[in-house]
Amino acid sequence: MNLTEDILAIYQARGAAAYFGERVTMTEHGLQAAYFAQLSGAPKALVVAALLHDIGHLIEPVPDALEDWTTDAHHEAAGARWLAQRFPTEVSEPVRLHVAAKRYLCATDAQYLSRLSPASVHTLKLQGGPMSAQAVAQFEAERFGADAVRLRHWDDQGKVAGLKTPTLRECLALIEELPAPQA
Repeated sequence: MNLTEDILAIYQARGAAAYFGERVTMTEHGLQAAYFAQLSGAPKALVVAALLHDIGHLIEPVPDALEDWTTDAHHEAAGARWLAQRFPTEVSEPVRLHVAAKRYLCATDAQYLSRLSPASVHTLKLQGGPMSAQAVAQFEAERFGADAVRLRHWDDQGKVAGLKTPTLRECLALIEELPAPQA
């Protein structure tokens, strides 16, 4: 199997499940995040990062019901490790940082927390809540921090029931246009 087929198989196996407390499936959520990335003119690697930002939820076992989550799943780390073996850092690093970006935005944007869905507020508590001033400074020094913030906003937008987006196969066509990861 090639990479595109591997990803399709992952989404076929678990992507139809509801996206933890939201009104969309895991697949719809990723497609919507990628759609919003494309609308904003993001580079291809960042569109792929938006599409696959939650792949950690699909490759690692997690409770199906959000209310059963009592600890952070660290899906961003699992997903970034998986992606780093297959994609350039422009894909894996924003994924690794997208949870940190939520915590960063909660610490630096007074209105951001009020815009989060109830499910995102629940996971924010498990993920450590808003960042400290020291953590904010560290995040701002991250090479892919700004990309992660953009990805975070698309992640937040990608929860619209019934939104028409390109198909998974159409989005995955972008993968073949990306360079392989450097060893």
